[in-house]
Amino acid sequence: MRRFGLVLLFVSGVVAAADAPSERPRPPTMAEVLAATLPSDWRGLDPGNTLYLQVPGGRVVIELAPAFAPLHAANIRTLVREKYFDGLAVVRSQDNFVVQWADPDGKRPLGTARATVPPEFTVPSQGLPFARLPDVDGYAPEVGFVDGFPVGRDPRTGEAWIAHCYAMVGVGRGNELDSGNGAELYVVTGQAPRQLDRNIAVVGRVVKGMELLSTLPRGTGAMGFYEKPGQYVPIQTVRLATDVPPGEREKLEVLRTDTATFMKLVESRRNRSDDWYKVPAGHIDLCNVPMVVRPQP
Repeated sequence: MRRFGLVLLFVSGVVAAADAPSERPRPPTMAEVLAATLPSDWRGLDPGNTLYLQVPGGRVVIELAPAFAPLHAANIRTLVREKYFDGLAVVRSQDNFVVQWADPDGKRPLGTARATVPPEFTVPSQGLPFARLPDVDGYAPEVGFVDGFPVGRDPRTGEAWIAHCYAMVGVGRGNELDSGNGAELYVVTGQAPRQLDRNIAVVGRVVKGMELLSTLPRGTGAMGFYEKPGQYVPIQTVRLATDVPPGEREKLEVLRTDTATFMKLVESRRNRSDDWYKVPAGHIDLCNVPMVVRPQP
């Protein structure tokens, strides 16, 4: 494709500048932004807050968010260390919504984990490293990112919460606010169900292996639950990365969201400059900002 720079026209001895297609520099693409990143633009995963969920298809890596749900994260770590999840199953796969795992019989003892946990649907926003997006949002007065997690914020109440975007991990609960203890977890596999924001504890996100969950057969029962035990997808093990030998850990790092580089990436998605795009959107939804994960160099 031909590109033209500034064109000078000589009219009656006067130099005039004519507009040309490439007079304004083309914004970088996402690939170009990522190619220019520095080591300081990335961070590794904390082994003490990283879970390895092993299913027949492979390993799913989950990063916990203790800053937003410290009590739930602690209870989940207890459940994992006491091997509560080993041998349980994925019991639900609802189209365009969630995949959920739990004890199919509801009889497994919780060990030393808590049976109830106070609701952690929001946290105080003061002090959080909030990287705000300028885009409007229908579910929160302000939206942005905190340590890689998509977050809504309300300056009036001083509260913040993780948004229900794709790949976020939440805690199943009943009608009682304290009934979600982390023994039943789900991951968002469809269009972001933001109506759940501030109604349930979000405890983390999948950083690798989403395809192992999002492609599971859909449940045939109400709300996508599997109707027969033969449909369950077994959970072989769940381990904290810190309890796994270093040589067997996933060597991953995620793009930090508190940098100028990340904001350039957001802009590259808000106004796509790839040759295929003819009309830039000029807007981006919170849940459409990609969270970039790569193997450690």
